[in-house]
Amino acid sequence: MTGGVLDGRVAVITGGSRGIGLAIGHAYRAAGAHVVLAARKADGLAEARSELLGVAAAGDVHTVVANAGEPDQAQRCADETMERFGRLDVLVNNAATNPYNGDLIDLDLSRAEKTVRVNQYGMIAWTRCAWHAWMAEHGGAVINIASVGGLVVDPHIGYYNATKAAMLHLTRQLAYELGPAARVNAIAPGLIKTELARAVWEVREPILTEKLPLRRLGTPEDVADAALFLASDASSWMTGQTLVLDGGALALPIGVEG
Repeated sequence: MTGGVLDGRVAVITGGSRGIGLAIGHAYRAAGAHVVLAARKADGLAEARSELLGVAAAGDVHTVVANAGEPDQAQRCADETMERFGRLDVLVNNAATNPYNGDLIDLDLSRAEKTVRVNQYGMIAWTRCAWHAWMAEHGGAVINIASVGGLVVDPHIGYYNATKAAMLHLTRQLAYELGPAARVNAIAPGLIKTELARAVWEVREPILTEKLPLRRLGTPEDVADAALFLASDASSWMTGQTLVLDGGALALPIGVEG
């Protein structure tokens, strides 16, 4: 998919200052969109904006300091987007948190609430703001970055994965409720080679990829390509669906570890 497919459209990306969110920002700008990056840290956003503007493309870049788990900050981002660009065509719910690593049975309430607030309710809050700001009358596309963890059992991040499983269901629910004006789809990545996940993949990469059908881990650009497809008219008859990007991990026979 080449430049121009998002000409003139405006996309808001949460968790947009690095990793998958930043890669999606690059892909959308290259396709002609104006990009609004939202994240918690101003310095990270400034670096991301500078990086995006350092690549020749027509789209402008705006940044908003906002926590994905705070609905009032989602509203402020939508308001700023409408004030600056006059439209909000695409929302990428990419921001997520995982403050707990361990057995589900030992999970404490405070960290459970934080995980749900960002990963689950945050998705609804940001979608609501985009819907009322523009999409209800003019249409649009919502892309939810979930995880292949929402489809499997994991010994360490079970509650995080539960919120991602909920995201997949909420994607279907919102697709039903917001159609035909807006399309709502999800992406479920496997292990992606981001800086945030470096401790997981760097030492074990040969082991992790040995039995994968595609013999490599994913990159942020892999996810960005899928997010571009879902934001574009190429997916105009697709809603309520989940694209799994896992290098074939879910295609392995039972008993074979990826």
